[in-house]
Amino acid sequence: MNRLITTFKNIFAIDELRSRILNTLLFITAFRLGTAIVLPGVDPQKLNLNPQGLLGLLDTFLGGAFSKASIFALGIMPYISASIAIQLLTLALPYFQKMQKEGESGRKRLNQITRVLTIGVTAVQAITYVRTTIPAEALLIDRGLFTISSLFVLTAGTIFCMWLGERITDKGIGNGISMIIMIGIVSRLPGAIIGEQQSRGSAGILIFVLELVALYFVVMGAVVLTQAVRRIPIQYAKQVIGNKVVGGQRQYLPLKLNAAGVMPIIFAQALMFIPTYVAGLFAEKSDFAASVQNAFQSYTTWQYNVLFGLLIIIFTFFYTAISVNPTQIADDMKRSGGFIPGVKPGVQTSDYIGTVLDRITLPGAVMLAIVAILPAIANLLGMTSGFAQFFGGTSLLIMVGVVLDTLQQVESYLLMRRYEGLMKSGRVQGRTNETVAA
Repeated sequence: MNRLITTFKNIFAIDELRSRILNTLLFITAFRLGTAIVLPGVDPQKLNLNPQGLLGLLDTFLGGAFSKASIFALGIMPYISASIAIQLLTLALPYFQKMQKEGESGRKRLNQITRVLTIGVTAVQAITYVRTTIPAEALLIDRGLFTISSLFVLTAGTIFCMWLGERITDKGIGNGISMIIMIGIVSRLPGAIIGEQQSRGSAGILIFVLELVALYFVVMGAVVLTQAVRRIPIQYAKQVIGNKVVGGQRQYLPLKLNAAGVMPIIFAQALMFIPTYVAGLFAEKSDFAASVQNAFQSYTTWQYNVLFGLLIIIFTFFYTAISVNPTQIADDMKRSGGFIPGVKPGVQTSDYIGTVLDRITLPGAVMLAIVAILPAIANLLGMTSGFAQFFGGTSLLIMVGVVLDTLQQVESYLLMRRYEGLMKSGRVQGRTNETVAA
């Protein structure tokens, strides 16, 4: 306990770090206040929104802003969609690949294109949201006027959230976009815990305590999944530069067990509405279609979770393949004079890295699928749906990843100022080169 107090004193003793933490809290407060402001022309008392599936996941990311018809109802998600689209384009189109290789100037141009695309995505999503989500009985003004006004308000809200995320990154602590998403998720945790305790009552206090203990171990498992790496040794050849001999040291290439992050879960979740939708078209004419529709209407059925898990495994391999390029890694190692002991540089190094990556991706994909279906298992065991979603899925992985990233930055400030770090042994490691749905 004394060490914890000392660590907090050291954190706030660093002027820059203290300023960044206070700035982050200020920006987060502004975001949370915005989520409570309802769109002009909407009667919040008549709103009865209970989004499910992908929309329910979106509402979780936004801290309930989606279901409240807030000015931040779309939040930062259009920006994330635009960023993912630009990332895929950099893999497919030479024009974007060239910009990516231009360094800082290319990165700035890609950011500008992403921002412009964000406005377009927000406009489309805003119109769809207003037309399909807001019930007519909740409107206080004409539907057409409400659609036009909400289009501008929601677009402005998304741009403001994007600006807040950039300000957190520049003036605060942690990755701003990821921080905004995490705050939206965490804001629901106290209510979920209280709701679970009330549902158990005084007679089920022991079960409630066991659930909290189980949640602790699940979080630890998510930390292991996020942090686990396979280190490949790399030896650098000695070079004579002038009168000095440089190189010759051994380093390691860290290949993450879960290199795809949370993206496979998001992609799989986005496709899970298709079986229900397609089966619904033929449900009246076919008993089989009706049974399929019933099987996939709930996320707790075994059919839903089997398909969900298989999609996650497939998307994990797919996203890992497009995000980690063994050929590029091998070429970079060859240019810098590095090689894997016992493996020839070039094609053999690329094949070796690809083989190792395939071997660790399979268990990583299976573990990711298990984490994704844990909320359904928790719900079947009697937990409330709000509390069960913190037992796994995208919410848990995002929270763990963002917290680790933030702690890593705090650790860096402490060590830079010659203070003792957060951990006695080893350094806190974040999710390097990974974007949250990032």
